[in-house]
Amino acid sequence: MTNIQRRAFIKGATAISAITLLKPVTAFGSKANSAVQVGIIGCGNRGTSVITAMSKHTNINIVAMADLFEDQLITAKEKLDKLNQEKGFSEIDRSNIYQGSKAFLDLLNNEAVDAVLISSPAYTHPAFVEAAVAAGKHIYCEKPVALDVQGCKRVEAAGKSINGKLSMVIGFQIRHATAYREMVDRVQRGDIGDIVNAQLYYLSSRVPLKPIDNMSNDEARIRNQFHFRALSGGILLDQGIHMLDVCNWTLQKNPVSAIGSGGRNGVDAFGDAWNNYQVLYKYPDNINVSFHSTQLGPTFGDVCARFIGTNGIATAHYSGGVFIDGENKWDSGILREDSSEQSRQQQSAGVFTSSLHDSNENKVKSFISSIESGNYLNEAMSGSQSTLTAILGRQAATGRRQVFWDEMRFSNESIDPNLNLSQFDTM
Repeated sequence: MTNIQRRAFIKGATAISAITLLKPVTAFGSKANSAVQVGIIGCGNRGTSVITAMSKHTNINIVAMADLFEDQLITAKEKLDKLNQEKGFSEIDRSNIYQGSKAFLDLLNNEAVDAVLISSPAYTHPAFVEAAVAAGKHIYCEKPVALDVQGCKRVEAAGKSINGKLSMVIGFQIRHATAYREMVDRVQRGDIGDIVNAQLYYLSSRVPLKPIDNMSNDEARIRNQFHFRALSGGILLDQGIHMLDVCNWTLQKNPVSAIGSGGRNGVDAFGDAWNNYQVLYKYPDNINVSFHSTQLGPTFGDVCARFIGTNGIATAHYSGGVFIDGENKWDSGILREDSSEQSRQQQSAGVFTSSLHDSNENKVKSFISSIESGNYLNEAMSGSQSTLTAILGRQAATGRRQVFWDEMRFSNESIDPNLNLSQFDTM
């Protein structure tokens, strides 16, 4: 944490204490019956997608934005202004648009901002979360919470400091998908018996390399963050983590150990992140979990979590159905993958083909509702545990050996992105 952030943290601690003395309606003051004022840090595709869902499904006003790059701000502003205009709100004032390495601090120091969406690269998350807590802002932080063990611990500590005082949610929207929630409830109540094994996979297409000509190496790396472990954490933390989160959520446990392998195959020379992992996790009660994650080729494959129990099998695909087979059969109604004429007729009739069709809507509604009601949410610990589960698999695969949960946490792994961010500050 920088000196600026430390000073902000001390200042913010007092602000948080003041908030706890007020009822939610009083804390908002003159805005008691108006929109929650939201700022966004990181204006790329993912961030604009989340805040679009937030604007369309909740009562928010987008009042501020921050990014390292000016072109990101220019592109995003047009989209965000349109969202505001559709709700009868003003465009984002240019005085509330911040660019450069300290842009996040400028936004967080803006007293008009009630809540912040942190959708910047993963290497920034711990510092940005700490600064947001210091500023007394409600936080929606994209996953993963960090890209290393030390970062996860920092987010856990930040979560403990605001428990019951602010909302901090992590972008695991699958937990808010109606079909997944119903399946997990049924598994946890015993509909498939005792879980013996689980199979997880996230088979994604390759992420194309963005142009890197006529820019510094730092800028080229940041704009291609997903190709670098020290910026995104790698595919286990960026994509595969969703299925690992579903597994932890369903089993209500963290893994004990992991062994794994993987590597870089058929990829661009620019980058160092592995594009395939195969990890075997051991969970308590002798539950074995196999996990496969790839980011290869031009075609997106499938994403699935399958739990095998003594009385049945529960299966959840992103697209291809969510259901239970066995003694207690159940089907969510999400269309199963099928090329039959009946399937085509169902699609034409509007039957949902994606099990995530309501996940983003439900997630953002949950976050904003928690702020409006004062029933604050704190997902710092569960978000950290799922991130650490992905890190455990990464350490096991890259180290070519079995790694235990406690060993991984005690390692206090810290990954330095080695960036000179001041070069992006304008005069």
